[in-house]
Amino acid sequence: MGVENVEDCMAFHAGTALKNGKLVTNGGRVMAFTAKGASKEKALQKSYSAINKVCFNGMYFRKDIGFDL
Repeated sequence: MGVENVEDCMAFHAGTALKNGKLVTNGGRVMAFTAKGASKEKALQKSYSAINKVCFNGMYFRKDIGFDL
């Protein structure tokens, strides 16, 4: 899945489970990535960078979240 490679960002799990010692998706909204930065743009950059380190079958993510702040 790759979440172990995420740095400088918090991953909130909503639809994950441990199966045979591995993190797997468990349906629904799986994770939310949140980061702090010197500006809104820096924080968003960190969050999207973290998302790019994660991969699983059927993965998709919204690209519009955070821009209305």
